[in-house]
Order: sequence, then C-alpha cells, then structure tokens
Amino acid sequence: MKALLRYVVLTSALVGAFEPVSTAVVAGMGAAALGRKLYYYLYENCDGTWVGFNSTGLEEDLRTKLFGQHVAARVILKAVTGFMNNENPRKPLVLSLHGWTGTGKNYVSELIAESIYRKGMTSGFVHLFTATAHFPHEKHLEEYKSQLQQWIKGNVTNCPRSMFIFDEMDKMHPGLIDGIKPYLDFYDNLDGVSYRQAIFIFLSNAGGENIVQVALDFWTAGREREEIELKHLETALSLSVFNNKNSGFWHTSLIDKNLVDFFVPFLPLEYKHVVQCGLAEMATKGLTPDEEVVDRMARDLSFFPKEERVFSRQGCKIISSRLDFYV
Repeated sequence: MKALLRYVVLTSALVGAFEPVSTAVVAGMGAAALGRKLYYYLYENCDGTWVGFNSTGLEEDLRTKLFGQHVAARVILKAVTGFMNNENPRKPLVLSLHGWTGTGKNYVSELIAESIYRKGMTSGFVHLFTATAHFPHEKHLEEYKSQLQQWIKGNVTNCPRSMFIFDEMDKMHPGLIDGIKPYLDFYDNLDGVSYRQAIFIFLSNAGGENIVQVALDFWTAGREREEIELKHLETALSLSVFNNKNSGFWHTSLIDKNLVDFFVPFLPLEYKHVVQCGLAEMATKGLTPDEEVVDRMARDLSFFPKEERVFSRQGCKIISSRLDFYV
C-alpha cells in the first residue's frame, strides 16, 4: 500500500510538469494504472501476487505441525514441490490421502493450499467438495457428474492453477469420480482448456485398516515406526481401495489407468503424537502449553491394543473440543 501511495505522489508531480492539454491525458493514464494496481492489490487474481509456491514454508509446516506422519510428509513435500517447479507438467497432480479419522489428511490439504495460495483455503481458486453434502443422492448421479464437469472446466478456465479437494471419498457413490477422468489424464487440452497445472486431492478413510495393520506388524516385530516406508503400503493400499465396493474409488478408471500419482498413507497416531497435538492446540488457543493438562486429557482417550494402548482411535480430530474440558 505504501508503494501505491508513493505512486500517487509521483504521478501528481509528473502531471504538474506538463501543459494543461497534456495534463488531462497523463492524469487519466495515471488514474487507470493506479486503478489496476489497486484492483490487483485488493482483489484475488490468478497471478504471482496471489498464487505461487512457498516450498520452504511447506517443508517447515510439515516438519513442525504434522505429527507422526513421516511417510506422508516426505511424499507430499516431494510430490508438490516437483509438480510446482515443473513449468510444463504432462498432467495435473493427483494425490489420494488415506487413513483413519484424525490422522491429518484434511490438515495436510490446508498446508498445501497455504503454501500455494496467499489466501489459503479461503482462496477462490481452492474448491472443497464433501460427498455427503454435495453429492448425497445416488439417483442424481448423472446430474452430479455433469455439474462437476462444468464446475471444474469453468474454474480451471478462470485459473489454470486451481485446486480441487474431494473429502469423504469412502462415502462417494461409485462411478461419480470417473466423470472427471478426462481432466486428470495426459491431454494438452480439452476443448481449448488445459488442466495440467491443476491439483486434485482425494481424502478417504478407505484403506485405513491396511495401514493400521502394517503399523501393528512393525510394532509387534519390535521395529521402529520410522522404518515404515511408502513401499510397505502403497500397492496394498491402492488395491484395497480399488476393490472396496463402499468406496468412491471402486473399480475406478482413475486407478485402472494409473492417473493417481501417489496413494499417501496416514499412520495411526501414537500416544506421544496425541500429546503433541494437544500442546499445539493449547498454543493455538492462546494458552500456555501444559503437558500435565494434555497428558490427563490423552489418558482418557481410547487407544488400542487394549492393554498396551499404543495407537489412538480418534487421532487428533477431537483434541480441540476435549481440551476445553481439562483446561
């Protein structure tokens, strides 16, 4: 804004140096230029002022704000950074995030949005769809497909660097997501519109049981959690999702045609991770982090196996509301 004010002063000084006839022209040009600057300063546009990529910020956020998800953090950082640094990608970036509720899938989507869009999740270029809210009735499946296609086409036309997030994929009617398959494929453009700079993120609880089983197997074998790698999970995860009749990915061409770039597993959280979430939530609420308070809250939550209490059943999702009871 200070730069704009200096521009006004400079424009005024220049106008005074011209003859009266020229003054009106110069003043008009100056006002128009100033109007454009003000518009782009105040209103979101699909340009470098509002849309970019802060790779350092994303790396730091994943390191300090996402707890217990070393596999997801590593994959997300490499996938998003590689895609955003590619000036001419062959297709849109397609990520499918899987795991139990409260493990950080929605939160990671927010972190990605914040690293690209100045307004984060409130950006007009970030579009969130929830299966139960936006596509509730199976009888309207074909109508939903048409609406979704038009919505994606219109928004990518407006801003090629658009992000589309589909939550509750495990509750989505099978077949619906196949309607957007052409936009995720290897095409230069479709009807004059290129989708190659767009980002599609799918969030699902489907496959969570497979992820939990791998984590349990490592724990039972006495192996460190950090030894778990993407290769231990991705193939089994994609197959379980593809063959799950209750999943929006059931026999979808997105998987069959290898259009999903990464199936990203979110591991079940351990007790220590729940405590970390609680301390971070206290700081967010403007409270002094108190490990004793958070520990009391964490002890009252549900964990499994029953005797050892290793993994949290609820993750971090209920931490915010539960903390109020213990503070």
